[in-house]
Amino acid sequence: MAFLHTLLGDGQGPAPGEPGADGEADGALDAYSRVVTAVADGLSPSVANLRVWRRLGGRGRIEGGGSAVAVTPDGFLLTSAHVVAETDRGIATLTDGRELDIEIVGTDPLSDLAVVRASGSNLQTATLGDASALRVGQLVVAIGNPFGFAGSVTAGVVSALGRSFPTRAGSVTRLVENVIQTDAALHPGNSGGALADAKARLVGINTAVVGPGMGQGLGLAVPINPATRRIVATLMTEGRVRRAYLGIAGGPRPLPPRLASVVGRHRGVEIVEVVPGSPADRAGIRSEDLLLEVEGAPVFGMDDLQRLMDSDSIGRTLTFRLHRAGRTFEVSATPTELQVGRTPL
Repeated sequence: MAFLHTLLGDGQGPAPGEPGADGEADGALDAYSRVVTAVADGLSPSVANLRVWRRLGGRGRIEGGGSAVAVTPDGFLLTSAHVVAETDRGIATLTDGRELDIEIVGTDPLSDLAVVRASGSNLQTATLGDASALRVGQLVVAIGNPFGFAGSVTAGVVSALGRSFPTRAGSVTRLVENVIQTDAALHPGNSGGALADAKARLVGINTAVVGPGMGQGLGLAVPINPATRRIVATLMTEGRVRRAYLGIAGGPRPLPPRLASVVGRHRGVEIVEVVPGSPADRAGIRSEDLLLEVEGAPVFGMDDLQRLMDSDSIGRTLTFRLHRAGRTFEVSATPTELQVGRTPL
């Protein structure tokens, strides 16, 4: 009879971890669950399911989809550039049941970010966080629409920070730096959706899933940080992101001990390629040079240089501090605007 009472009861009896039940570990699980459910309750209304239609030559249209996050009450949504690439039209479906037509405001394939605007108002907006404050092992929650299943929530941890992945626009390739790696389950359709911290602050836009044969349980998100906030603001106001072109490729390199003691830091950028005829080539920058500073600002890696090569640097003569063959010197170069068909930077 006790078994039947339990089976047919209202499900409100003592739960593990509550008075009358045992197990402190279950109490910890309840705390974890409370965080995830609070994030889901607070952020899910800000995450939309996107359905988009792309032109397919003269043969009609094909449908695709993804997710997007509301960032203003009057309809601006943040998503991944590849979700809305070559989009003809689309619809954003919100958790309150509204289906809103969307228009593309601006896309930036080189950061894999895009802004669309829905034909509605009074949207519940996400609170923007700062991914630079994340730590490996920290709880994160992903909300999106995998395989079209709207409002799906998964949770995990930040499994790595400081990753990078290549993006492409035409023949131009650029590395998105400081990407967040998470083990929160992501699937096709999560792209453009939210990655949030335990306080429901948006810290990333989910962008990629590591596929079969390359490892499971790994997803990547473009971080929300000062650099990406500027990109989003530029997309909202100008519809595109202009970048300066210098004509070099390089990577981080430890500085020789003597040089490190002189400049007071241990890393710089080694130039591995200089594009012939580029602003860098005309300035006399060569392969194997060590780049230390631009306009007096230290350069520790290519992400530092990418941040400096913004629209303000186009057509502006900049001073580059270099080290070559035991000698430190300065050169001046004037970046031009990055055009599709060129190697970035």
